[in-house]
Amino acid sequence: MLVPPILWILSCAWLLQTAAASRLKSPALPIQSERDPLPSKGLSGCSFGGRFYSLEDSWHPDLGEPFGVMHCVQCHCDPQKSRRGKVFGKVNCKNIKQDCPDLDCDDPILLPGHCCKTCPKGGDDKKQTDLLDSFEYFHEKGKGKLDDLHKSYNDRSYLSSEDMGPGESRTDFVAVLTGVTHSWLPSSSGVARARFSLTRTSLAFSITFQRMSRPGKIVFLDQDGAVAHEYRVPKGQSDMICGVWKNLPKLLLRQLQSEQMRVSMSASTSRQEEVEGKIIKHRALFAETFSSTLTSEEQNSGMGGLAMLTLSDTENNLHFILILQGLVKHKDKDPLLVPIRVQLIYRQHVLREIRANITSHDPDFAEVLTDLNSRELFWLSRGQLEIAVTTEGQNPKQISGFIAGRKSCDTIQSVMSSGDALTPGKTGGTGSAIFNLHDNGTLDYQVQVAGLTSEVVGLTIEVKPRRRNKRSVLYDLTPEYSKVTGRAVGSWNRLEARTIHMLLQNELFINVATAHSQEGELRGQIKALLYSGLEAPRHELPTPLAGYFVSPPVRTGASGHAWVSVDKQCHLHYEIVVAGLSKADDLTVNAQLHGLAEIGELDDSSTTHKRLLTGFYGSQAQGVLKDISAELLQHLHMGTAFIQVSTKMNPRGEIRGRVHVPNNCELGARSSAEQSEVDNTKEMLKKDPHTCFFENQHHAHGSRWTPNYDKCFSCSCQKRTVICDPVICPVLTCSKTIQPDDKCCPICDDKIEMEDVKTPEKVEEHPEGCYFEGDQKMHAPGTTWHPFVPPFGYIKCAVCTCKGSTGEVHCEKVTCPVLTCNHPVRRNPSDCCKECPEEEKTPAGLEHSDMMQADGPRHCKFGKNYYQNSDNWHPWVPLVGEMKCINCWCDHGVTKCQRKQCPILTCTNITRREDSCCPECLDDYDDDLTMKVPDKTRNWRH
Repeated sequence: MLVPPILWILSCAWLLQTAAASRLKSPALPIQSERDPLPSKGLSGCSFGGRFYSLEDSWHPDLGEPFGVMHCVQCHCDPQKSRRGKVFGKVNCKNIKQDCPDLDCDDPILLPGHCCKTCPKGGDDKKQTDLLDSFEYFHEKGKGKLDDLHKSYNDRSYLSSEDMGPGESRTDFVAVLTGVTHSWLPSSSGVARARFSLTRTSLAFSITFQRMSRPGKIVFLDQDGAVAHEYRVPKGQSDMICGVWKNLPKLLLRQLQSEQMRVSMSASTSRQEEVEGKIIKHRALFAETFSSTLTSEEQNSGMGGLAMLTLSDTENNLHFILILQGLVKHKDKDPLLVPIRVQLIYRQHVLREIRANITSHDPDFAEVLTDLNSRELFWLSRGQLEIAVTTEGQNPKQISGFIAGRKSCDTIQSVMSSGDALTPGKTGGTGSAIFNLHDNGTLDYQVQVAGLTSEVVGLTIEVKPRRRNKRSVLYDLTPEYSKVTGRAVGSWNRLEARTIHMLLQNELFINVATAHSQEGELRGQIKALLYSGLEAPRHELPTPLAGYFVSPPVRTGASGHAWVSVDKQCHLHYEIVVAGLSKADDLTVNAQLHGLAEIGELDDSSTTHKRLLTGFYGSQAQGVLKDISAELLQHLHMGTAFIQVSTKMNPRGEIRGRVHVPNNCELGARSSAEQSEVDNTKEMLKKDPHTCFFENQHHAHGSRWTPNYDKCFSCSCQKRTVICDPVICPVLTCSKTIQPDDKCCPICDDKIEMEDVKTPEKVEEHPEGCYFEGDQKMHAPGTTWHPFVPPFGYIKCAVCTCKGSTGEVHCEKVTCPVLTCNHPVRRNPSDCCKECPEEEKTPAGLEHSDMMQADGPRHCKFGKNYYQNSDNWHPWVPLVGEMKCINCWCDHGVTKCQRKQCPILTCTNITRREDSCCPECLDDYDDDLTMKVPDKTRNWRH
């Protein structure tokens, strides 16, 4: 499991702080913040533990004496991109002990300086190496691919899976859902596979299910089993469920990252068709291109599984990982070895068979099928291969499923631009494509081209060429292209397994050749667009955005497309994807929705209505506009509206496209007199020198509003200066809260529990409360708040109270507590009072005794714990746990640590038991090996 580096740093910092406080060097850990200054200006990498590491470096952290090198912890310096395109290093550390391979030998030993056990006398080394390679293939698959592809020219549109999605940060999870056993009901036969993608605080999920009715709801459970979120599944006929859980609280985000959450899905309220599973991270998700959901023919079995598969990049080897659930029952604490048989089947004929052992505690399994022949690859591409897992013994159990291309709610799409052509140019044209892959290997496609000044002579799907003059064309769409409509619609019926693999790994491109450029005027990478939950019809071709449509036309290398829809509440949903921008333009991109005065007029002087479309992260934007004027909705209905994307180089429009969204909305309709008054007010605001212009709207001096970019902020206008401050949410005392979509602060879910919230006592003299001039709001009698003082914002060093008896506001300065530490700090710049650092805080009960007995024994602080004089303990280290080979004690306020002294060995064959602190001679250890249960624990996920 990957651990955020800041948690690792903070968790280790207590040892460093304790050592500094006690002036003792022995327990100090040489681990420093990764934000330390780099050794040379402009050099990208990671600073960790007082050392500098280059990008892509990996190492085992050395915690110094007496702790030593953590061989079971591996850290990586991963390259990251900031919003400005700057590359920097980010430290990620994980415990690799759970990734140790399963060994066939009966006497595995742990060698000094190693994390994983090995077979002492050879064993089946070749098989173990192949098995480890199969797992490592999933983990390491994409690392060298990006560099290799970039050795060729251009195609800077190529992105690795680590660069996808808005926010430039995405974490994938998976869950296998099987029947839940109840004492009064039989278990369900249903099996579901759920894939999750976390971007910032939104969790998108794609769920497929088999052998059960369409579910009615999906429930997320926290670590205590309580309902954290519930999603009502809309009615439909598809076996795919798509949804997004937005605004995850930080506590639940931490539980999700640490694999402490579960997901439950039920088809009815009777719980007869309920399935449930744990949400986990898994290394195979990055490389997976084929998958299979494994079910049982046995009724009410509660068994199921998932196979994640991928092809080797250069060989016809099929790597796979199995996640099995309910196949092996275990009641004992000790793991039970279970022999299984994995078969690859075509029409009930066994093609391949693998025999292996799994454990009852952790039944995950990985293997590689080497050298698939042409027939096996053909059947794989057609979804005709079946994978079956069978337990061996007196009561064998079996689950099986057909293998097909990976399915998700993400949209396979491409934006074609001249800036991403093999020979980059600036033509102002654009192209868009959307694809749909079926289980039988058929690929449906819709392609449109617009804004080109020369005739299209070729439309092809290609792989990245190694040399410029040798393009590798996989499929020719030119016969389906219509010069009249500028579109190509059809199906590619004979995709090979290798092509499906490359398609789902974002390795294919679509190329548009013209009479002007035979090599290709437009080009775009075919890649998946993460499901967003917006009500935009992604199954339809999006609106093309091109410099050709700007007035006057702009010769640009950029292009884009947009999905736009209007729901029943007259809210506008939009998604925009842009390609071909330079790095400088990518930082200043913004979009607006315009309404035209007359059809055919595209110059800015003719526009009468504009709305800013916020939410751009890199080259993508998505969002919802709720308060749309009736006029703008009418423009959308008539097809006289357009989306315009602007950059710093082209503020009057880089690319543009006309939008037509039929709707029956009359939102915001006003009478002519009301509209005239609104127009006069707008004109007065424009002339007022104190007016603020923010998010394409004028705001009067002293006015307050909630910005479109974040509902958890409150903005005010103070003489042409906009000041935005975070909203302070009230403290709720109810046991269960909910987060409304259109609100910033949570509210109590149960109306009865709302009575528990402390309400101010109402008074007859001033039942309405107090009016405060600073924030221009009414405050209930008896409430307190930090005053808002223009133009400074919220003043946290003052507290105001509404006097219920008089209706007056009484404000006074905050009294800071008296601190006894020598070096108080202010944790946040906006905090009013300073605090003592953690290492100088004194626990309750100890401060008084120290004051009363200044000459008596003093306590010790180690980590977050306090120890009395002469106390002994074993230190705890993140990712490793309790270090039983090191003993620490409190010596009159000074923490001292020492590693257990080991005897000097004279033998040549040295080993060390997993639960032993000191190495031993292998000859003395051999006699005891037969008494040990083989260590078969294995966990291939992190």
